[in-house]
Amino acid sequence: MGLWNIRNRLKPKAAKRYPVPLTTHQLWMVSLSAPVSRDRTASRTTLYPFTRVDDETARGWLAEQWEITSRKELVDRLDDLSRTGYRARAQRLFGVAPLAWDAALYVDIARRGFGCGLITEADAWTALRNIVPSVVRTYASWQEYADHYLLGRQVWRDGLRGAGDPDLPAPQTVADAHLRALLDPANASSPWNLAPWDTISNPDRTR
Repeated sequence: MGLWNIRNRLKPKAAKRYPVPLTTHQLWMVSLSAPVSRDRTASRTTLYPFTRVDDETARGWLAEQWEITSRKELVDRLDDLSRTGYRARAQRLFGVAPLAWDAALYVDIARRGFGCGLITEADAWTALRNIVPSVVRTYASWQEYADHYLLGRQVWRDGLRGAGDPDLPAPQTVADAHLRALLDPANASSPWNLAPWDTISNPDRTR
């Protein structure tokens, strides 16, 4: 077993810190970030972003990837993603504004902000609820959401390549495979199967 695995196994499970299962609506909202959560340490069924408690990783990721080190910077970034985000560039290039890409990043950032203590649990749920109306108005299925997420990711990745960024993210094929797994009806662990698209339009309930 590698050193990384040993260190990770020594960390307490997030489920022990947050033992109350999410309601169906909460799981649906968290699932908006499922396309971003490819890492093996990621949790796709809790508000806390990892399967084991790792606040420092959440804090470091926000600082390195988004230059977010304060509550104000986090709130400002969420506001930007909810209003315009990266979809403005896609609109110019393709005539389509892929809200799903920005929504997935929005939820992921909110969860990590909660994970490292920049915002409270109540703040995080408020942030997630705020993005729901625009997402529901725009899409009618997880398939549509996934298609727009991949489009947004491609535009973002092409922008990095055009800017000469040496640290390109994973190839599009990796993201494609991850989305196929999430959409696979035989995948019992997929949060999209645990919380089908129409879940958010039905009365909330415990799971």
